[in-house]
Amino acid sequence: MSPTPRPVPDETETQQDCVLALDVGGTGMKGAVVDRTLTPVASLRVPTPRVQGPEDVVDTIVDVLRILRDMALDRGLPVRHAGVVVPGIVDEARGRALWAANLGWRDLALADVLARRTGLAVVLGHDVRAGGVAESALGAARGTRNSLFVAIGTGVAAALVCDGVAVTSGGYAGELGHLAVDPHGMACACGGRGCLETVASASAVVAGYNAVAPRPVVGAAEVADRARSGDPVAEEVWNRAVEALAQGLASVTTLLAPERIVLGGGLAEAGPLLLDRVRVALAGRLTFQRNPELVRAALGDRAGNIGAGIVAWSAAGVDAVAARSASEAPLPVSRTVDIAHAATAAAAL
Repeated sequence: MSPTPRPVPDETETQQDCVLALDVGGTGMKGAVVDRTLTPVASLRVPTPRVQGPEDVVDTIVDVLRILRDMALDRGLPVRHAGVVVPGIVDEARGRALWAANLGWRDLALADVLARRTGLAVVLGHDVRAGGVAESALGAARGTRNSLFVAIGTGVAAALVCDGVAVTSGGYAGELGHLAVDPHGMACACGGRGCLETVASASAVVAGYNAVAPRPVVGAAEVADRARSGDPVAEEVWNRAVEALAQGLASVTTLLAPERIVLGGGLAEAGPLLLDRVRVALAGRLTFQRNPELVRAALGDRAGNIGAGIVAWSAAGVDAVAARSASEAPLPVSRTVDIAHAATAAAAL
């Protein structure tokens, strides 16, 4: 049975309120109770049970939102809205997750489902578009009018942000990971072949290395480390990812001409090993086009979660970006807790 919604005081009555922000990724979920300056009051991270199927993913989202709500109410903070950002094709206006290759969703009225099961006012967003807005407003793309945010993790996706607003096109904009870079390449979960994310995603880098190397790795960071140490297999896999990414970015640059490209997600944690090589490979593919500045994301893996907070506060009629900009304090790093110990976690934060 869904919990009874608790009354939310009018904005004129109190400023001591909050929103919930939840970034749902293919590997993990990052949740936070967020105040009006986008500062996390409490937070948690949990794995995404995607191998168990789409229904279990929805169940976990519901559980996390309930835990975050209880964390907020334990602190006397009424919850205004909950911002949930997810991957795939997302129709924000209708609150529907239309398609997600990694999570198995098909035309799911996710905002309504979550609102019904939690009693919260839920607004749905796209994880990478939310991250792009966060980087544009508060991170590495701040000060630009047109920027491209590229998240390279379990998959690859992008967000074009123009004057602080992410281009949506009904939810279909930004699927950079499904731009074909090799028509004869590997089959993709989307049904296509040779998509960028079959070569340049963190998961593809791991799979490509493990298919050949005698000593398997668990994550892309290990492939990066071995490439730095001169492992020829790691070098080949890494360079293949770099060339594919540069090819995809060259296409986007030719068509959209962003001033700055911000690389985020797990693969971007490799730093210069990725950025320096992509920068050179991209420049080598451009002729008349404006060569965009290529930088690493400033908000790290928090971009989507911060963006979810922006989405939630916007739905509540509050300009949290302006409030954040007026504050000189840096955004704190979220603490990590385990949903399996929810009661302990809620008390500890």
